[in-house]
Amino acid sequence: MPHATASWLVENSSLTFEQIAEFCGLNILEVQAIADDTAATKLTGRDPIRAGELTHDEIQKGQKDPDYRLQMHKTPDPVRRTRGPRYTPVSKRQDKPDGINWIIRNHPDVTDGQISKLIGTTRTTIAAIRDRSHWNMANITAKDPVTLGLTTQRELDAAVAKAAKAAGTPAYVDTTLDSDRAALIDELRAQREQYARDAEAALEAAKAGDESLLDEIVPGIRDPFKNTPTP
Repeated sequence: MPHATASWLVENSSLTFEQIAEFCGLNILEVQAIADDTAATKLTGRDPIRAGELTHDEIQKGQKDPDYRLQMHKTPDPVRRTRGPRYTPVSKRQDKPDGINWIIRNHPDVTDGQISKLIGTTRTTIAAIRDRSHWNMANITAKDPVTLGLTTQRELDAAVAKAAKAAGTPAYVDTTLDSDRAALIDELRAQREQYARDAEAALEAAKAGDESLLDEIVPGIRDPFKNTPTP
């Protein structure tokens, strides 16, 4: 919080603006604005001595010598995000109950703790939906949380696999597209077999003396760079 530290140093020391700006990593004009109370935001001073970043002796050295560069006693502790539920944008929070309901219906082995991590919700909400005592239960429908953008397919699959392993049941396998996949494979196989038959027919015709087929790249398409006469 360099601006808050600069505000404290302006109010509680006679350090020059240059010294404060260099120590806090600010532009001298920013320090000037803080001193003149014209900064865009009203700042609450942050004591660098209490934070362990400066000592009284260090500030006194700077006050006695305007050219002295303040030495930081201890670097600030890095700011870490506390562990907690997944953050969900405000626009999608109303979809959480639908996503929870979908997981409960389709993957009952997934624990409340896993659902809480996936969706970013509380166990109380999950329990209310599980026992259908949620205040808005009449309007909650089961919707895929991946489609709703509440989690990713990889995270959902990992949670389902972990729950299945813990329960000793076979891992869930998505078979919703199996019929489409089989149909596509059959279509491709039929096309390949047709191409093979056409190629064999063209070869047999060429052996029989049909010169018009000698310059075909594939059946029905002639090579434009060859001049085999058309019958």
